[in-house]
Amino acid sequence: MVRDLLHHLDTHKSMGPEGIHPRALRELAEVLAKPLSIIYQQSWLTREVPVDWRLANVMPLHKKGQKENLGNYRPVTLTLVPGNVMEQIILSAIRWHVQDNQVIRPSQHGFMKGRSRLTHLISFYDRMTCFVDEGKAVDVVYLDFSNTFDTVSHSILLEKLAAHSLDGRTLRWVKKTSGCLGPKSCGEWS
Repeated sequence: MVRDLLHHLDTHKSMGPEGIHPRALRELAEVLAKPLSIIYQQSWLTREVPVDWRLANVMPLHKKGQKENLGNYRPVTLTLVPGNVMEQIILSAIRWHVQDNQVIRPSQHGFMKGRSRLTHLISFYDRMTCFVDEGKAVDVVYLDFSNTFDTVSHSILLEKLAAHSLDGRTLRWVKKTSGCLGPKSCGEWS
């Protein structure tokens, strides 16, 4: 899995604070896969995260609108590429657990791989069309809660994952690696 993730690193992404470009890791995938696998396994088993993996550079990224308006920017956290690879492994395990245990309803579209606002609208339109075809009255109020999910209560998220029986090692690893506090330093979730 590590070799595959290294081979598929996006070389158009920026490097993190370690100064190693993703292209270098991709080109050295065959050599780095085994040692990184050992590091990742030890990190997960001990629930300890290498200190350097908690370093980050926070950069403003322009979304849209006037560049002079600070509200038109969102923060992007650039973390170490090897740490990102481990995060992909953990994310894959969490996704598998969530799907296998049917934690997320099929109607969920936001934050789901292969789904979007558009797929939600198509699904919604299809259901409403069926109701109209059956002669039922349909009233629709559609609200857009912009920025609603920009911040997530980390403690609640971890509680939910624990309530759905995600293993303790993975929960602890997620808790240890998340919550960037600022340029070149990330802290634990409280």
